[in-house]
Amino acid sequence: MISMEATTTSEPAATRAYHVLEHMIVTLELAPASFVTEGALIEKLALGRTPVREAIQRLAWEGLLDVRPRAGIAIAPLHPGDWLRVLDARRGVEVVLARSAARFVTREAADLFHEAALAMQKAVISGNVLAFIQADKALDEALALAADNPFAARLAAPLQTHSRRFWFRYKADTGLAESAEHHVALIRSILDGDEEGAAKDAKKLMALLRGHAEVAATR
Repeated sequence: MISMEATTTSEPAATRAYHVLEHMIVTLELAPASFVTEGALIEKLALGRTPVREAIQRLAWEGLLDVRPRAGIAIAPLHPGDWLRVLDARRGVEVVLARSAARFVTREAADLFHEAALAMQKAVISGNVLAFIQADKALDEALALAADNPFAARLAAPLQTHSRRFWFRYKADTGLAESAEHHVALIRSILDGDEEGAAKDAKKLMALLRGHAEVAATR
């Protein structure tokens, strides 16, 4: 599980609760189709009832949790075929974000991209899947910042989380190096200010993931 120290202590408690719960869902610490209670999550996170409840509501809106009165909180199931649906919805907005990021990337965003790429490469060398997942999340956040399009970023974020969860379940054991190569290529195009190159690299990354999803759907 991601530690509280790994989150930014200056963040609001609800944001910290969201990040920790999201990580637990993505990495299957909260198992797909299982049930948990609000009280158990409050005790586990030790961040208070209100911030945890806000995080639960946000994750429910994103389709990762299903709050059922008097029955508890259901963790979203994982149906392999749904990965294809997620990626079909995600592809277009990723291209929009990539083009925009290449056009508007700032020094702050560039630093975040460099950090994410380095963390991703280190995770590949060490074979650390959890570190890779965190680096991938950091890359998506850098992309959202660089693109300067909050509408596209808000649309992409839950799709990215769902996709990350499917990838962790079905491909994480063998896909680190190949995935990192595609992500780093996208970062390079963005930092070079190459809008067309960034769009092409985003499409290549989505095609790679879709290939994984097609294999998972036939298992």
